[in-house]
Amino acid sequence: MEHKTVGFAVCGSFCTHHRAMEALEAVKARYDHVIPIVSEVVADTDTRFGTAHDLMREMERICDHRVIATQKEAEPIGPKGLLDLLIIAPCTGSTLGKLACGIADNLLLTTYLSARCPVVVSPAMDLDMYAHPATQENLRRLAERGVRIVQPAEGELASGLTGKGRMAEPADIAAFVGQLFGGENPEKKKSLQGRRFVVTAGATIEAIDPVRFISNHSTGKMGYAIAGALAARGGDVTLVSGRTALPTPAGVQRTDVLSAAEMYDAATAAFDRADGAVMCAAVADYTPDTVSETKIKKCGGEMCITLRRTRDIAAELGARKGSRLLVGFALETHDEQANAEAKLAKKNFDFIVLNSLRDAGAGFRGDTNKVTFIDRSGREELPLMPKSEVAERIADKIESLLK
Repeated sequence: MEHKTVGFAVCGSFCTHHRAMEALEAVKARYDHVIPIVSEVVADTDTRFGTAHDLMREMERICDHRVIATQKEAEPIGPKGLLDLLIIAPCTGSTLGKLACGIADNLLLTTYLSARCPVVVSPAMDLDMYAHPATQENLRRLAERGVRIVQPAEGELASGLTGKGRMAEPADIAAFVGQLFGGENPEKKKSLQGRRFVVTAGATIEAIDPVRFISNHSTGKMGYAIAGALAARGGDVTLVSGRTALPTPAGVQRTDVLSAAEMYDAATAAFDRADGAVMCAAVADYTPDTVSETKIKKCGGEMCITLRRTRDIAAELGARKGSRLLVGFALETHDEQANAEAKLAKKNFDFIVLNSLRDAGAGFRGDTNKVTFIDRSGREELPLMPKSEVAERIADKIESLLK
């Protein structure tokens, strides 16, 4: 952990605050002193996304530091040079405009104007707002003045639209900060140069008829984080993805599939030229034996659907892997370790990542995970942490096995 003091400021874009907390976790994991800051609006506003009280308590939990939420508390930050870096994430279109124009009508803006350290902003807004000429001009002005800008990602937005404007991935924000501090190890960034990987992620969809399908709750977040972590270290990564709303990680080649059969074909083909694979997707074990060409109409009685086994992608790669690396995942609800160890042996994995739905904060949908690495020499249990940090730990273990 580096001895730096980072100010992490949060303004509006309330729908993004849960991801901002993941970014805060990732930054705090790298730097020993992180000061949480919120604008007055954030400190006083409850929304359908959560209460101001809960948000600030979460920031204080992560940082182990009282939230700066008043002008009086914020005043010493600039004049006393308390920060090595100030980051605003998310940074709304309104805040961007005020920063560009030098307006100081809240504590966050006065902190920026008085800051004697580098400033980073991570824009978050709808795609039309981001693309507007006024927003682009504000970004240009800030860049000319030396403000560092973490480019927003493309993906699903709160409006339901898809496009550029989504706040950058938390791991990318933390990495951006690390590069500014010069804390990124250049050897680590290139440590997987020349290595090729396949990562599977997301849920498969097994059609019943043109309208209905069988699937599961996987969002793909863990697999996408792993693909991004491997690519950030120089790996040539092919991401075979089931349906998801996530943006493609930087430097990753993505192949979209729907069904287990499509994922089997794409993953096995990509593995032929790979040095290793990480099997993180939630692939259906069964698929309807027949798919109706028309919508099945309801009738008076019960309906039975005959299912047949899908082809086992991980077992197939395990059978043909030779000396190559293969990493598996096991999401369990009972007899976790025994089931994971059996899967490790059966699928010929080099190690398996176990997580349990019984662990709070682990599993589907959330931005955190609690996992255990299991290999033939033993197990390593990790604490609850952001999925971005879990991905880094997995990348570390992959590196150690490839040396």
